[in-house]
Amino acid sequence: MPLEDRPTKLEPGDTNAIGRMLGVLGDEWNLLIIQQAVMGAARYTEFMSRLPISNSVLSKRLRMLVGEGLLTPDYATTARSRSLWPVLVSIWQWERMWVTEHQELLPAMRHARCGHLFSPLMRCTSCGATVGDDGIELALGPSGQWSRFAPTATTRRRSESDATARQAGLFPQTMSVLGNRWAAALLVSAFLGTTRFTDFQAQLGIPPSLLTERLQTFGDIGVLSAVPADGSERAAYRLSGKGRALAGVLVTALQWAQRWFAAPDGAAVLVRHRDCGSLLGAELACDRCGERLCGAQVDVTSAEAAGIP
Repeated sequence: MPLEDRPTKLEPGDTNAIGRMLGVLGDEWNLLIIQQAVMGAARYTEFMSRLPISNSVLSKRLRMLVGEGLLTPDYATTARSRSLWPVLVSIWQWERMWVTEHQELLPAMRHARCGHLFSPLMRCTSCGATVGDDGIELALGPSGQWSRFAPTATTRRRSESDATARQAGLFPQTMSVLGNRWAAALLVSAFLGTTRFTDFQAQLGIPPSLLTERLQTFGDIGVLSAVPADGSERAAYRLSGKGRALAGVLVTALQWAQRWFAAPDGAAVLVRHRDCGSLLGAELACDRCGERLCGAQVDVTSAEAAGIP
């Protein structure tokens, strides 16, 4: 089996699966390149033509994605990158439902199996029930020490190139939530129940100025709401309805990370289905026919071709 098709075995005490995920997906350009690769780009010139990206940035990101097993040396997708489809579909659904300021309509998703345009439903594989936004409960697992969880690389100063990346893709607000290492770590921490500035800072080891910037961004796009905490003048930062609706994106991303980055002492984050109490093995289903989705049966089509006004 090729290296890129096997899980990466992590060293004891090393960065855990979530930290490794943030290092790969916590970057606007990485997400966009993977998105384009899954949608068919397989040559350097195709990535250049589809993305407003410089040669130096593209070359650096492609080398990194090849090294992490998401692309082959000739830039074809691997099992590791193809298995990101539930994350990409969940991101599409969230942007479609919660973000109204797209310059153009998002493409439509058609389930080739039943022929209908669809919205994905997240289901629990243990009980078969649909899992709502408030239907999950997160807890730290055996490898979930914050020193192993938080991003290990120093975040680059955000640049005009980063802003270009956010606007270049189909998912601009998701880029603000996942396309930055600190932002993605902050989202996971919020789902784990953290609400105070000092707790976010202590857990993540994030510089105060960067934490202030990220909390402001989350507030501006409506993912977190700042409310007075227990009569104190200090605010508590709580997930809004829009923020809780990111549950599908987060669960599919966590499942992908812990499938492909295996820590010897166990999972970094445990996700439990509140209704049945079992650890959640999530699957995506078509809301039209009820069948379980698979990546090969999800077709991307333009809104115009799909007959969406």
